[in-house]
Amino acid sequence: MTHIATRIIREEHAALSAMLRSIVQLLALHRRRGSLPDFAALRAMLFYVDEFPEKRHHRKESELLFPKLRARTPLSRALLDRLDEDHGHGERMIRDLEHALLGFEMMGDTRRQAFEDATNRYVDFYLDHMAVEEKQILPLADKVLTDADWAEIDAAFSTNRDPLTGHAPEAEYDALFTRIVNIVPAPIGLGAAV
Repeated sequence: MTHIATRIIREEHAALSAMLRSIVQLLALHRRRGSLPDFAALRAMLFYVDEFPEKRHHRKESELLFPKLRARTPLSRALLDRLDEDHGHGERMIRDLEHALLGFEMMGDTRRQAFEDATNRYVDFYLDHMAVEEKQILPLADKVLTDADWAEIDAAFSTNRDPLTGHAPEAEYDALFTRIVNIVPAPIGLGAAV
């Protein structure tokens, strides 16, 4: 049985993966052209990553899903501890990445490589993190969590309204989502393969 939360987590992972890959593609495109990227587009994309996955998605995993798993089985504790650490590390990494983007924008091409390197580290880190959750944590959760556990987890994740997963954006995020969709160049588009 696929639970609502499992579907939402996978959809949000897919949206984040598409956004991260689009950032990498956008940077590669501009490097090939010898041009500077659209910094407003990159800022909007990184702001999305910070607002939705970092502040909403991870919080529900760390405060609800992971504690329920720890309570049901000792098998996953070390892995859950690592994933919780990843969530904290990811928050610091996104701040560092936003700062590196600002450095690139303000200081010019001399900061391009530092930003691209930071971007690639962040994307690799995040894709690995999501793969672990999908391949190890979600299957374990399916095996050990109770119907009552799932009811609470499903209810919590059902309130997520990530516009990149097909939901109408919350009013305060409508302009951000519209901006991202409209400023990502057509040849790249969100979700294109790297």
